Amino acid sequence: MIDLKQYGYIEAETPPIGLIPGRVTELQRDQYTVITEQGEVTAVLKGAFYHTAGTREDFPCVGDFVFLQYNENGASRIAELLPRRSKFSRADYSGHAAGYVKTILEQVVATNFDYVFIVSSLNWDFKVSRIMRYLTQTRQSGGEPVVILTKADLVPDISAPLAEVQKIAPDVPVHAVSSHTGSGLDGLSEYLQPGKTVVFLGMSGVGKSSLLNALMNQVVTTVKAIREADSRGRHTTTHRQLFMLPSGAMVIDTPGMRELGLFGADDGISAGFNDVEELFTQCHFNDCRHRTEPGCAVLAALADGSLAPEHWEHYLMQKRENRFVDNKSGYLRDKRALQKSIAVQHKGKKGGYKK
Repeated sequence: MIDLKQYGYIEAETPPIGLIPGRVTELQRDQYTVITEQGEVTAVLKGAFYHTAGTREDFPCVGDFVFLQYNENGASRIAELLPRRSKFSRADYSGHAAGYVKTILEQVVATNFDYVFIVSSLNWDFKVSRIMRYLTQTRQSGGEPVVILTKADLVPDISAPLAEVQKIAPDVPVHAVSSHTGSGLDGLSEYLQPGKTVVFLGMSGVGKSSLLNALMNQVVTTVKAIREADSRGRHTTTHRQLFMLPSGAMVIDTPGMRELGLFGADDGISAGFNDVEELFTQCHFNDCRHRTEPGCAVLAALADGSLAPEHWEHYLMQKRENRFVDNKSGYLRDKRALQKSIAVQHKGKKGGYKK
């Protein structure tokens, strides 16, 4: 028998008769791997699940706890998704590759984690602006952010990039590590405690797979060479998977993301830019647009240097992106609802002529 508490399970409610609890450790297409007290099982969604789940983000994801019908002779069936204590989502731009956006949906990347390791390499692809966007989504998720700067052995002096990250996020721990030499890995032990779950997030080629292999003390994912021209690599991880580390902590590895679309991130933006939004309360006019209005606290802070121009620009940029996604999502939802309503009415009229 496996103790699910080792996998972070907290028994908040008794499973219905005929069901047992489990945690999703892998997802490939529509097939799930779930760890249960009976061991690891293959599972699919129960038919009724498709009718009870409101939207696709209500479908199980790696990290989720579920109740399932256990079948020792075949595929078990997931019957219920348990409440999530944390969730990392991004905007999924359906149809984007074809040159236009058909719809914008929420894509759940990982759930029920304690820490988010925001992985960025110290090579040419190091960008503070990207780290800030990851921080916003992490704060929205309910997990605690930790910035991991990889490939420290390739940089003569790491003090400058460390200072850059610490400047934009003074309350977030930052670690410079090298998976090749092992430098700095010991500093991660405070997060990798038994029963804790960490999710890795970062672009392709930043060293997530190498870091996971180093923490696992064995090769569990393939490491591919990056392109020297731009320091970027191919997607190594092809699906989401949960790994149990020797320390008893768990890591959710996710495919590298070249674009991280902010999705419903107002709370995350407010948490990361609370100093900016605090200035809004000091403006003379309640509807101040922070452009030319007299008595604007933002303009005053920019003038005296207490608010860095780049910090203000990052705030505006994230607010614009988040507003675009939210507005577009709402528009497309309303459009689909209208089209569905018209189709139903049209079908009803056609049916009225039948004799």
